[in-house]
Amino acid sequence: MAEKDLLEKGAILQRDKETYAIAPHIPGGIVSADMLKKIADVAEKYDAQALKVTSSQRIAIVGLNEEDLDDVWSELEMQPGAAIGVCVRSVKFCPGTTFCKRGQQDSVALGLKLDEKYHGMELPGKMKMGVAGCMNSCSEPAVKDIGIMGTSKGYTLMLGGSAGLKPRIANTVATELSEEEVIQYVDRIIEFYKSQTSKKRLGQVIDNMGIEKFKEEVGL
Repeated sequence: MAEKDLLEKGAILQRDKETYAIAPHIPGGIVSADMLKKIADVAEKYDAQALKVTSSQRIAIVGLNEEDLDDVWSELEMQPGAAIGVCVRSVKFCPGTTFCKRGQQDSVALGLKLDEKYHGMELPGKMKMGVAGCMNSCSEPAVKDIGIMGTSKGYTLMLGGSAGLKPRIANTVATELSEEEVIQYVDRIIEFYKSQTSKKRLGQVIDNMGIEKFKEEVGL
């Protein structure tokens, strides 16, 4: 985290070393016209430099002055997206069967449940989740710490993925799961990960233990 990032305000210092970016939490990037208008109006009122649609399905308001941050959040009436810090980041999910003709599972319903339960939860290291409604994997579950991919027979659960400095493809640990089974397994994985004392990402924990030992510990 940069020296002057303001974690409690969800604010990230920008390249100019003077202004900040914030990203309101928008689960799955699903937003109403009224909410979009409010974001645009607040950005305009406080002379934001830009609005940026992020890869995490948020809308970042870029180039805000530090003294305006509290007023901006007050007027938005939204919570910050978990974009920094060691916690569960916003859960990324595709339109699934709610909107997409290719969807095979309801990734929106599952993604919203996971986001409501885990978004912002503090953990030993950062954690990213992705839920895809079909094997096209638009939400990139294979490079998420916890990735869930819909198929015609249910959900496939993948663990330990990362797209960072040391890319890692997730291990497939279970297939043909119901939504309820996915949530039960994620609960177990999160509880086990919370017990870790290092700040290693989930994929590093798996590599250190070995995938079979990890599955045994978690009960997969």
